[in-house]
Amino acid sequence: MIIRRRADQDEMIALDETKVIEFLNPNHGDEKLTLDYSLALAMLEPGERSLPHRFKTASEVYYITKGRGLMHIDEEMEEVREGDAIYIPPMATQHIENTGEKRLEFLCIVYPPWKPDAEELV
Repeated sequence: MIIRRRADQDEMIALDETKVIEFLNPNHGDEKLTLDYSLALAMLEPGERSLPHRFKTASEVYYITKGRGLMHIDEEMEEVREGDAIYIPPMATQHIENTGEKRLEFLCIVYPPWKPDAEELV
């Protein structure tokens, strides 16, 4: 059984400048994971925003677990909050901003699994 506890994971700063905890990625770690996706938790403090970026071939889903913000995908912008799921297609320019008064947290599911060379700043 593979269980990843948040308290045991390291935070890192992603390319888009969000704080990220990677939980599951078959491309990283010693354990063999039979997954077609990767799973991470991203965090932005009040007033912070991610940098505009895109995945070259991967699609991504955000699931908002805490807080609220503004999601930008290409020319569209929509308010998002706890309980919302957002689909981001490959090659879409995206960023999210925390418009709330508490930390914005969201799960990031990337298919195929995230790799450093799969995304780029725009």
